[in-house]
Amino acid sequence: MSDHVTDHDRVAPCDDDRKDFCSGEHSGAVPTPLSVSARASRREFIKGVIASGVAVSAAGYVVVGRGGEAMAQAAGTVTRLVTLNVNGRDRPVDVLSNETLIHTLRYKLGLTGTKLGCDHSECGNCTVMLDDVASYSCSTLTHSVRGRKIVTIEGIEGPNGELHPVQKAMVQELGPQCGFCTSGQVVSAVALLKHNPKPTVAEARIAMSGNLCRCGAYDHYLKAVMRAAREA
Repeated sequence: MSDHVTDHDRVAPCDDDRKDFCSGEHSGAVPTPLSVSARASRREFIKGVIASGVAVSAAGYVVVGRGGEAMAQAAGTVTRLVTLNVNGRDRPVDVLSNETLIHTLRYKLGLTGTKLGCDHSECGNCTVMLDDVASYSCSTLTHSVRGRKIVTIEGIEGPNGELHPVQKAMVQELGPQCGFCTSGQVVSAVALLKHNPKPTVAEARIAMSGNLCRCGAYDHYLKAVMRAAREA
């Protein structure tokens, strides 16, 4: 056999990223591409947007709407500083003229307990209270709620961090399944009991009808509302 070595037979020396693979100390698994291993999760992405703080308004930000399409604020778009009363605190924030409350709460104030679902006022996942009335934040312009009292799911807890009676009842009645709609369900139930502490089953069903549950746990949520009303 010829001792002639061609370019095809030559093996490139191992660099630092391939030392373990070349030395035989690998597990046999195919190396994961850097683009996959370094890919940020959705939660990390949202935290990164929130952490950008004031720079978000000046340099632009990205949010995700229905269908996953990206909507980016162009640099130079005019924003206006407004003060919102959220969960009992005055929060100054720069907002666009066409910005909805759900985007302000989640992507600028970091209140991610309020969920963005259909973005078309159909599912109720984005429900918050405006002056104690359950409202869809995905169809409410942020500029329109100046001077009003905004309460999100983060503002439902007691003064010492204890669960609200509605939250306790929903846990006891096994209301949350996947949990994505739960924050909206809780806020709607709290708003109902503020105006009608002792609702009938029919009244509670009507009040909760604006909140869809993909898991179909409607009876559990309804029983939780009636339990909270009894134990209040």
